[in-house]
Amino acid sequence: MKFTRPQSSPRRTWQLGAFLLLASLGSASAQKQSDFYTREEIPMPPGEVLELSSIALMPDQKIAVASRRGDLWICTGAYGSDLSQVKWSKFAEGLHEPLGMFYKDGWLYLTQRPEVTRLKDSDGDGKADTFETINSDWGIKGDYHEYAFGSEPDKEGNIWTVFCLTGSFTAESKYRGWCMRITPKGEMIPTCSGIRSPGGIGFNAEGDTFYTDNQGPWNGSSSLKWLKPGSFQGNPEGNKFYTETKAIGARPVQPNDNSRIIKERKRIPEFVPPAVVLPHAKVGQSPSGIACDLTGGKFGPWEKQLYIGEQTKSEVQRISLEKVNGLYQGAVFHFLSGFEAGIVPVRQGEDGSLFIGGTNRGWASSGHKPFTFERVRWTGKTPFEMHDISALKDGFEVSFTEPVDPESASKPESYKMDAWTYIYRAEYGSPEVDQVTPKITAVEVSADKKKVRLKVDGMVQGHVHHLEAPGVKSASGGKLWHDEGWYTLNEIPK
Repeated sequence: MKFTRPQSSPRRTWQLGAFLLLASLGSASAQKQSDFYTREEIPMPPGEVLELSSIALMPDQKIAVASRRGDLWICTGAYGSDLSQVKWSKFAEGLHEPLGMFYKDGWLYLTQRPEVTRLKDSDGDGKADTFETINSDWGIKGDYHEYAFGSEPDKEGNIWTVFCLTGSFTAESKYRGWCMRITPKGEMIPTCSGIRSPGGIGFNAEGDTFYTDNQGPWNGSSSLKWLKPGSFQGNPEGNKFYTETKAIGARPVQPNDNSRIIKERKRIPEFVPPAVVLPHAKVGQSPSGIACDLTGGKFGPWEKQLYIGEQTKSEVQRISLEKVNGLYQGAVFHFLSGFEAGIVPVRQGEDGSLFIGGTNRGWASSGHKPFTFERVRWTGKTPFEMHDISALKDGFEVSFTEPVDPESASKPESYKMDAWTYIYRAEYGSPEVDQVTPKITAVEVSADKKKVRLKVDGMVQGHVHHLEAPGVKSASGGKLWHDEGWYTLNEIPK
């Protein structure tokens, strides 16, 4: 039997051509990351295994990087236009998994598993020869998860440290599950309790300290948390060490299992809820390093916002914060993706360059390389995005990076919202529970067309409010690069 292919009619041919033309125009106008940000791999020292755990910015555009395996290298040329000219020199070795490093007055300071250390090159041969222990007053055993993360110095020169629980479940070494400040004189000050499994620590533009905690017992989902001195962060396993100190008052009462954070806050005055919940699998799974944009617009319009590393998904998320009724809260947005390994340290240079370190050993990630050192630079082109979300007493205000099209932005049907919370429990993680669908009843576009006020019926204190804006277009007709954000509503403005 012979089959004959039918001839296309002129009308069908025209329709196909028109479809392909429209498709090509649509794809050409679609926003993509490379339009706005250039991601580049920085060549590593040949033959070395550099599972980056720390990055420190040094004078003369040098960068120090430390490895989980204990090596410390100095890199020159990482800011340059030709990364093939990058050069490396080994500065130290034999360190114990440093997870936090900075440079100050000729010294490199590192937070290692057992201690905070500083080291320098005293004789000028390019190698560290002076090592000094600043403090080692916390406990440590051979457990894989007993990480210690350290910050850069705060305004008073203190280094903030957060200690992972033993096995990320129990507190079998002294002060596991605590935050400490290490003073310039080497004193350790107990500062907060209730920590589970941190992935990074840093400051916001106001100088307040935050860390990322991972989903697990008493953590329904991963989150960014405010380390308010004297606070309880939610996981009670390390609270037995209140017997070791009177620095932050009496031990908080034990939280009730299978409860809700909003309810337990009323029972536990010291309990500071997560500032921004990072919904599991929707916004990564393992948050890590923190960098605050203080570059004055050299990385786009995100001044004073936070960039949060993500180990499992090999991404960087963007967070806008605000303080309402004395508590931090805010929104998280998808931002950068496509990194080559699981991200741990994140640092931003004065020129705006975002430096990323990655490692996969022991942890799976979307990036397939075992380790990486990468740089991201802004192209100068600004994406059409939700810049931030702010809470109102009767809804939310959304600002955009460029003027919106008033017709599309003023329609309630251009937006979607749902909300939920998590079970506060000793069991690992939590499903999304107590789901509601707040209704957007009215929309008001500002005179400059860069802000939209959403009147919302059904806001719920303590819930994550997921806002989508698929119908909003820019004044030039473009769609949002990322059309959703997640706002953690700890407090409703009065």
